[in-house]
Amino acid sequence: MQDEAPKFTRSLWRSAIWTAFLAATIGILTGSASAFFLWSLDWVTKLRFSHPWLLAGLPLAGILMTFVYKHFGKTSARGNNLILEHIHGPGGGVPRRMAPLVLFSTLLSHLCGGSVGREGTAVQMGGSIASTLAHTLRVPAEKLPILLSTGIASGFGAVFGTPFAGAIFAIEVPVRGRLALSVLAPALIGSFIGDATCHLWGITHTNYPTLSNLAATVSPLFLGKVLCAAIGFGACATVFARFAHFTQRTYETYIPIWWMRPVIGALLVLGISFLLQTKDFLGLGVWSPEARAVTLQTAFNPDGCTHWSWFWKLLLTTLTLGAGFKGGEVTPLFFIGATLGNTLAVLMGAPVDVFAALGFVCVFCAAAHTPVTGLFLGTELFGIQSAPLFLGACLAAHLVCGSAQLYSAQRHPKDASSSA
Repeated sequence: MQDEAPKFTRSLWRSAIWTAFLAATIGILTGSASAFFLWSLDWVTKLRFSHPWLLAGLPLAGILMTFVYKHFGKTSARGNNLILEHIHGPGGGVPRRMAPLVLFSTLLSHLCGGSVGREGTAVQMGGSIASTLAHTLRVPAEKLPILLSTGIASGFGAVFGTPFAGAIFAIEVPVRGRLALSVLAPALIGSFIGDATCHLWGITHTNYPTLSNLAATVSPLFLGKVLCAAIGFGACATVFARFAHFTQRTYETYIPIWWMRPVIGALLVLGISFLLQTKDFLGLGVWSPEARAVTLQTAFNPDGCTHWSWFWKLLLTTLTLGAGFKGGEVTPLFFIGATLGNTLAVLMGAPVDVFAALGFVCVFCAAAHTPVTGLFLGTELFGIQSAPLFLGACLAAHLVCGSAQLYSAQRHPKDASSSA
């Protein structure tokens, strides 16, 4: 018996070191892939702004990526939901082809003006890399969920430059209201190394204003306005999540010819943009060379957007993703939340930068049901002094969102307990 204890301890140490090595490797590989993706994304976005005629290629781009996924993608088309499914019940793993397919498709979507994001691409690349590494090194199947969560953390942390939020997102998103703390250590390793690797490749992230004057702003009236705004953010997240699923079902139900779905989706997106006489709601929306454009950065200024900017971005993003274009939902949700926060601040006479920051974080975290992630995302992007405000607002928005959820494979605690 005395000899068994040291052997058990040594086995634990070997397992921990091996897991840390795998997490670090996933971080390096995913951080490098994310760096290439972000560099490429910036390049294709600049190319689109320089050559506006590329917008006319959106229907053809949709046909091409839909064809590739239909004939070669297999299960890769399920995207983030596929990774969550394998976290819940490890199977054969995430296909290797997922990483190059989602990278190619996302860049093509952005090149032609699709209203999509980038988080989905980074997360899917991280999951594909983690699964491939596990298969190559013959990692036991029961360890696969840990590595997949590490891939999620690495991708999220690297693409947004928020390593703490990346790790928390990875352990919070699989099951609503539950943190998989047993995965926290490898998720932190992967997320921090992924972010550091991305920086070593020379990639920089968007800077947002630090909320430094909160102490002078906080009052009972101000907190009441924050609560009202949080309810609005939760309602907006609900609309986005439900409408995203509704548009996808509508395309599939009423347009039986597969290649017509992206064509009609592209024509709707381009047609609405033409009627609005603006291209502000196409592409990523983080920046624009046009002086008067509405972007994620201008949302923090009092006159940085219109009262309906959030609605048009919500509509165009759901129409784009529902038609089969690839990318992500998170950055569009940042845009939607920040512009809605701007609008609510103007209407309620509140600080625009504070409410834009709250909307930036709350709408996404409510739709994804990851309020703890919101705490870390808010503090990493906008300063530690705003932590209590972000936590309270994210919790309120999360509760308002109710049963609506962004990821269909995300489980409810009751379902997770029964399957376990």
